[in-house]
Amino acid sequence: MSSSLRTARAARAALFVVGTALLTRRALRRRIGASPLWPLPALEEPVSGQPRSRALRLRVARHEHVAEGVVQLRLESGQSGALPAWEPGAHLDLVLPSGLVRQYSLCGDPEDSSSYTVATRLIGADEGGRGGSREVHEVLREGVEVEVRGPRNRFPLLDGAASYVFVAGGIGITPLLAMVRAVEAAGGDWRLLYCGRSRASMPFLEELEKLGGAGERVLVVAEDECGLPDVRGFLGGGGAGAVYVCGPEGLMDAVAGALPAGASLHLERFAPAAAAGGESAFEVELRRSGRTVTVGADTTVLAAVRAELPDTPYSCEQGFCGTCQHRVLEGEIDHRDELLTDGERGDSMLICVSRARGTRLVLDA
Repeated sequence: MSSSLRTARAARAALFVVGTALLTRRALRRRIGASPLWPLPALEEPVSGQPRSRALRLRVARHEHVAEGVVQLRLESGQSGALPAWEPGAHLDLVLPSGLVRQYSLCGDPEDSSSYTVATRLIGADEGGRGGSREVHEVLREGVEVEVRGPRNRFPLLDGAASYVFVAGGIGITPLLAMVRAVEAAGGDWRLLYCGRSRASMPFLEELEKLGGAGERVLVVAEDECGLPDVRGFLGGGGAGAVYVCGPEGLMDAVAGALPAGASLHLERFAPAAAAGGESAFEVELRRSGRTVTVGADTTVLAAVRAELPDTPYSCEQGFCGTCQHRVLEGEIDHRDELLTDGERGDSMLICVSRARGTRLVLDA
């Protein structure tokens, strides 16, 4: 056989292998795509491994009150083309006109690639609010442009559970809303406990009660009517499955304490699970500034650094937004953020929540 004939046959064989692989992948995608819950993030994929999302400029196309003290925003792009896709449980970072960065769960339809929908409750200073929600309510009116980062998902809805139990407290319904819709569309078994101060303060209540079918799957507990919810009784009313919770810390603790045997617990917190304090103090050298600060067990690196360098930027103070990211020159880091990629964690940290594994860090600051 001539060398040219052998080469031609080898080329045809290679093309056949590539073509077969492509057809196999397409067929697999068609089979998987038949599920309304597909695609969903892989369970084993670490949050820290998620790539950073590029920033978008979106316009507030609709600003409406959907419950007492709750505003819903519809954000659209002025350009053609689809917005980045998202799955139930995902959130956006909104860079507000003041420079504050706040995180809001997506509560619209993942199939709508032309817009994003978020909702936020107005949180007063007496409740620990720091101005972000007020800015959303009062400044982000229709027509205003806002910078958006994301979407990102650290609270994914996992496919394949025998049953789903959702527990929401107040505005904590926002990440669960798309989950409930997805499970319902897939014909899955689900129940929802929805708690709030009053029915008037609970957004999306009418839609959820319709989805639940005359109260069969949705239990609404308004505190001004019913008092506090019987979490243990609700969780004990069905078999083990996947339990998704978003709400105040007390509600999370109640669910964790009453979790049925064999059930898996998935939490989305309003704030970090614990304060950023540690068991012991440590030193942080600010190399460029020629200063050294002590970080106490009950304070944060950010607070200690800002005492020396008041202009140090920060925003969320919860390890979500990345505003306070600093390069680390020396020392081992105890990472407690929800943002940095694995690569970034090698030589940088978010100083609002992360700490030292040891007695000393050196920052490029």
